[in-house]
Amino acid sequence: MKTFSIGDIAQRMNVSTDTLRYYEKEGLLPFVKRDQAGRRQFTEDDLGYLEVIDCMKKSAIPVKEIGQFIEYCMAGDQTLDDRYEFLGEHEAALEAKIASLEAQLAFLRWKKWYYKRALDAGTEQVNLLPGTTQVDPQVHQIYDQFLQNIK
Repeated sequence: MKTFSIGDIAQRMNVSTDTLRYYEKEGLLPFVKRDQAGRRQFTEDDLGYLEVIDCMKKSAIPVKEIGQFIEYCMAGDQTLDDRYEFLGEHEAALEAKIASLEAQLAFLRWKKWYYKRALDAGTEQVNLLPGTTQVDPQVHQIYDQFLQNIK
């Protein structure tokens, strides 16, 4: 069976070897074996776990919780319900975060369009109700039409 060193895995995952050592210290790598000299020996089978860990880290799941998930995996089929529930909870949290980020991005795009319109006119007043600092409701309608035209 082909094995990989910690350096091989670090390069493959685009993380430092210190990160992998930290993961091991935190219990995320209980499956990793060591050779007679004490060097970590990762196998093809380990790559699936590492992919899960990488995805969870990128999804902002805390290391302790990833460790719990790995414990479930190592325990076997009796934890299938726990793993399914764990993923469902984190899926819902990630979807909520994505929705929030999409709303923030939509607002930033609106403001960018708003300022581009002001730049083109040479004044922000083009977007405001006369004599106020309030955005003219018609400007929102113009923006909505702009969005429709680019779809």
